[in-house]
Order: sequence, then C-alpha cells, then structure tokens
Amino acid sequence: MTGAEYSNLIASYLVSNFADRGLSIFREVGFGQSIIGKKRRLDILAVHDPSQRVLAIECKYQGSQGTVDEKIPYTLQDMEAVRVPSLVVYAGDGFSAGVVHLLAASPLAAYALPQLPDLQPNEATRELDHIVAMTFDWWDVLLQGKSKFVLST
Repeated sequence: MTGAEYSNLIASYLVSNFADRGLSIFREVGFGQSIIGKKRRLDILAVHDPSQRVLAIECKYQGSQGTVDEKIPYTLQDMEAVRVPSLVVYAGDGFSAGVVHLLAASPLAAYALPQLPDLQPNEATRELDHIVAMTFDWWDVLLQGKSKFVLST
C-alpha cells in the first residue's frame, strides 16, 4: 500500500463512519507553514460542518523497512505546532520497534487500519475512533454498548 492509498483509506473510513454526523473530509489541504518554514500540506482535514471544528490528520503507512523512521519525530513535532487538534494516523509493519513505541506513546498518534470493503469500526480503528469522538464531543462513540451505572440499594 502506498502512502496516498493509505491516506485515501483513512479518508474513506472517516466519510463512511462520520459523514452522517456532519463531518466533511478534505484531502491534501495547504495549512500554513511547517516547523522548518516549508508550506505544510495536510493529508486530511476533517471539518465538522455544524460547529466548524476541525481535526488535522497526517497519515503514515510503512509496509517495509525504509526511511520513514527518521521522519516520524519531525512529523509529531510538526503536528504539535499546527495549532488546531491534530493527529498522526499510522499503520504497517515497516516501522522500527522504537518508532512504534514512540507513536504508541504519543497523544498525537493513533493506529488505524480500516478493512475494506465494509470500512466498519473495529479493534484496528479504535484509537482513531476515540480521537475523532473526543475532538468533536461524540461521547456515544466511546460509550457504545455501555449503560449508565446505577446505584443499587
């Protein structure tokens, strides 16, 4: 899977599961400057139309060993500087163990690997679903299958 294919998969997943809540998805959006002064281009900008709240998303897929390891710390720092809620979504077996640990520990990163053709939420989209829910205050996404605690007497 290429990086563009992974970004399209994440965009498709978001549209499939959250468009009915008023979420619009845009690809390859110019968004200010990076931390080193280059023009930043976001992979995905998710806009909640009713509230105009946004989530900026960078997508990183690494299917085999490569140079992405050096780019991840920079990507996390750059997303921190975006000044709106932001996220690095990642998947693939090509990341080093250290980078996987860095991503798993970062509040700015979420593992997600939606499955075609149905694009239904599952354990492999849980982290992305939770960040989307927290960004847009959709607590029902987090509480699916749960019931209120009732004090028993």
